[in-house]
Amino acid sequence: MKKLLNSLYIARQESYLHKDRETIINKQGDEKLGQFPALTVGNIFCFGQVSVSPFLMGYCGEQGIGLSFYTEYGRFLARVQGKQTGNVLLRRAQYRWADDNEKSVGIARLMVAAKIANGRAVLLREIRNHGENSLIASAVERLATSLRRARHAKTVAEAMGIEGDAASTYFGVFNELLRGSGFIFGGRVRRPPTDPVNALLSFAYTLITHECASALQGVGLDPYVGFLHQDRPGRSSLALDLLEEFRAPWADRFVLTLINRQQVKPNDFVTEASGAVRLTDDARKSLLTAWQERKQVEIMHPYLEEQVPIGLLPHCQAMLLARHIRGDTEYYPPYLVK
Repeated sequence: MKKLLNSLYIARQESYLHKDRETIINKQGDEKLGQFPALTVGNIFCFGQVSVSPFLMGYCGEQGIGLSFYTEYGRFLARVQGKQTGNVLLRRAQYRWADDNEKSVGIARLMVAAKIANGRAVLLREIRNHGENSLIASAVERLATSLRRARHAKTVAEAMGIEGDAASTYFGVFNELLRGSGFIFGGRVRRPPTDPVNALLSFAYTLITHECASALQGVGLDPYVGFLHQDRPGRSSLALDLLEEFRAPWADRFVLTLINRQQVKPNDFVTEASGAVRLTDDARKSLLTAWQERKQVEIMHPYLEEQVPIGLLPHCQAMLLARHIRGDTEYYPPYLVK
């Protein structure tokens, strides 16, 4: 199994990253903020005004280290990519499958079904832990209906429509899961997020999307050619496909834990003149520390039946997807929580 390498999250504004021998150094002016062995780093995430030396960019591309740039809100801007790895025959098969509705919908409906099932599992967990709630119980029943429909979707468009209905049901009761003082969720708002809960959700989804893109590249798949999400210039459609399986069990549960344990509070956010809400610098640093700790937690993978760190789940699913496209397995097994 692949080893989980460290991820560096650079959120201090006006930081400068460069390479010195076999280490990566983070500086702000003349002050050294950190020094890390390059061989232990798998990804570098830069938020806001962060500069990277051209030599370090080249090194990251050469060594397959993910280097991505985001706004302070966590909106993706760009990523450094080295030479494409993997078997060209695998990518050609991927492109043919993406153009074939029968092949595409075969994978798309599994991913949608996994997303719905995982969201339903989060709601059922809430009922088990905190007692019956009529709103949540009703949503659980509606999601069960959506799950049955997803398994029989005939087209990608139909699968997307079912996914949209299920997401509306799920987020319609998401506020019932919040017990942190001062947090209210009125519905999913993406670009830009206009409340703290949406800001946290968008931030977590962005981080996982990058992990998915890196994992797909690592097994030789093209992260920009998906089966569920349509092709669009600059959009990593296959990474977004893979993200669907991890939204509820990884990102949403992480956000709920932060809020309900009061690890984040309403005063950890600021509202810009545009109405966009973002984390303060100190709060973002604390969140990223908690995120890195969460990635280290080991769970039993339901299909591989191995203990793997949560941070390696995108790699596991990318590997399973590549096996399916190569014809090694009859079906793609999406990630499902028990």
